Amino acid sequence: MARMKGPRFKQCRRLGLNVVGHPKAMNRAKRGTSRADKKLSSYGEQLLEKQRLRNYYNVMEKQFRKYVEKAINSEGVTGEVLVQTLECRLDNMVYRSGFGNSIRQARQMVSHGHILVNGKKVDIASYIVKVGDVISLREKSRKNDLYVANLENANFSVNYLTVDRKNFTSTLASMPSRSEVPIQIEDQLVVEFYSRML
Repeated sequence: MARMKGPRFKQCRRLGLNVVGHPKAMNRAKRGTSRADKKLSSYGEQLLEKQRLRNYYNVMEKQFRKYVEKAINSEGVTGEVLVQTLECRLDNMVYRSGFGNSIRQARQMVSHGHILVNGKKVDIASYIVKVGDVISLREKSRKNDLYVANLENANFSVNYLTVDRKNFTSTLASMPSRSEVPIQIEDQLVVEFYSRML
């Protein structure tokens, strides 16, 4: 399985946006050091937004491009469909539920078999969660101090997920609308970036 590697905080400072969700990610960022602080052409702005969105969800370019193609060919607003699809990936749902403290950790939890969907083990991070699906921690994993601490310290919630901390479960109650997804991205710029090459 291909993964995005490299120093996360450096990546955030380069993109001019905290794409990993860590409170200290932007501490050493100085004005003028990130790509976002420089005067960019319209192509540069589109490229930057594309990289930001990819890094939010920790998705490789080849897979990201497939998501874009699927969004372009679907009904609805392309940018919104793209973000909605990315948001419903299992690794992201595990992160949003508070089981993992980052998308990277959530992905590792999925690939190592700690996560169940509707009672069955799913170890594919890109699995798309559907409305009504119940995500839970495997019984054995509920004793892991790290995962327990993650759930106890989770300090954000989203309207489309119902989390039951006592039972280590969460349910996708509804499809996330674009306004509910907590990311700072101009989706239209991402669509424009790909529209010239697809």
